[in-house]
Amino acid sequence: MLSRLSRWFLKISTGPLAMICLVVFLIFSSLILPDQNARAKAYAGDLGTPDTSLYYTAAELYRMAEGYGPQGRTAYIRARFTFDVVWPLVYLAFLVTALSWLINRAKLGKTSWVQLNLLPIASVIFDGLENGAAAIVMARYPQTTSVLDHLAGVFTLLKWLLTSACALAIVYLAFLILARYFKSSKQQA
Repeated sequence: MLSRLSRWFLKISTGPLAMICLVVFLIFSSLILPDQNARAKAYAGDLGTPDTSLYYTAAELYRMAEGYGPQGRTAYIRARFTFDVVWPLVYLAFLVTALSWLINRAKLGKTSWVQLNLLPIASVIFDGLENGAAAIVMARYPQTTSVLDHLAGVFTLLKWLLTSACALAIVYLAFLILARYFKSSKQQA
């Protein structure tokens, strides 16, 4: 099933679709993310947010929950079920189409690299788990939420590691394509 999904992504990820996804990603990043970050800063202050942290402990998550106050916790939870439903879909579309298009351009269709285009799905899954776990901890505060309070930081770390792996894969594939292009240009000259 996963290999069929990967092949489908490769099939639909044309240059124009990848460009549309890139433009949507850039528009979202430049117009919507700054506003969302400003709203988060209003209730989070210097405490930071789980979403933008690389990793945090359960104790740090509870410190954030306490520091946000009731209104901040409500705003945080609301953002997880509005903005943070759309944003992962935007970056998923961009990462999947970019990786798939680059895999096609690099002519890696018969290698194990093909399923690299599924990596963004894992990132989005951990993003959703992080959002759910942190939102539940915020909603239940001041009560503790055993297990989820510890898992939230792990989910966040895994989200960032996978997202970083996607970015590195895009850079690597772009470099591979450019290297092949220059090599073939040299040979023709």
